[in-house]
Order: sequence, then structure tokens, then C-alpha cells
Amino acid sequence: MATLIIYMTSHGCAEKAAGMIREMLPGEATLINLENFEPPPLEKFDKVIIGGSIRIGSIQKKIRKFCEKNLEQLLTKKTGLYICCMFEGDTAIEQFNKAFPEPLRKNSIVTGLFGGELEFEKMNAFERMIIKQVANISVDVSKFNQQAVKEFAQRMTG
Repeated sequence: MATLIIYMTSHGCAEKAAGMIREMLPGEATLINLENFEPPPLEKFDKVIIGGSIRIGSIQKKIRKFCEKNLEQLLTKKTGLYICCMFEGDTAIEQFNKAFPEPLRKNSIVTGLFGGELEFEKMNAFERMIIKQVANISVDVSKFNQQAVKEFAQRMTG
């Protein structure tokens, strides 16, 4: 079974998750960063995984547009959806629900909330300033949940 993994990342966390998922899946898995590449035709794939990072409360626009444009076709596939974000609990669930269309969420065989990372060296000066002022954080923070990624990949395989 061929799998397509489509993602976008702001500072690398969603890309890290996509790479880990790819390594854990059996068979052929194609990894596409929508920032740099157009996705191949979906007909070639039995499974599609879509992920992105949450920035200022929203997933990347290209991920949202991809889901909307390809919704009918995605509903015929085994899909997995994930986000990387710094929030947990209800706020993370809210952000996930906002990121993906409801029919796609309901049709997915697996969903994932993988946490997030703040790495100051990957941010521009404006981003660092905002994080310091709003969150009162001035050092790198990782809430990335490798176990959640592993469980996602295992459920996607089943």
C-alpha cells in the first residue's frame, strides 16, 4: 500500500513528525512538503497523511486549501491527520478541529496531537520578541511527544 505524507512546517516540528512517521510505516511512503512541492496525483495512494504546525492559532493556509480542494478524493482514502502545537488539552483539540474540515476529521482512521517545540535559533527577531512578551519564554522549549507519533504510525499501519 502506497502512502502519501503531506505536511508543512513553520520551524521544523511538523517536518520532524512526518519524517518519523515515514520511517515507521511499512512499504512505500512519499513525503511532500507543500511549501516546496506540488503533491502527486492522489490516485496513486491508498493512504494519505496530512499534518502541519499551528502558528498564531491556525494551520498553514496551503494545508487548509489542499484539504478543501481535494476533500472528495481524500474521503475515499484511509487518512491520518496531525498537528504540532504548543497547547495541550481542549485548546489543542480546538486548534486541530479548526485546522481540518469536519468531514475529513470524521473520516480519518487516525488523528494526532504531537505537541510542539519553540526553538529560538529558528525564529526571526520579531517571533522571538512576541514569544518573550506573550508567553514569557526566552529559552528553547520542547513538548514534542515522540510516543504520540509512534502510536499514530502504528494505528495508521493497522
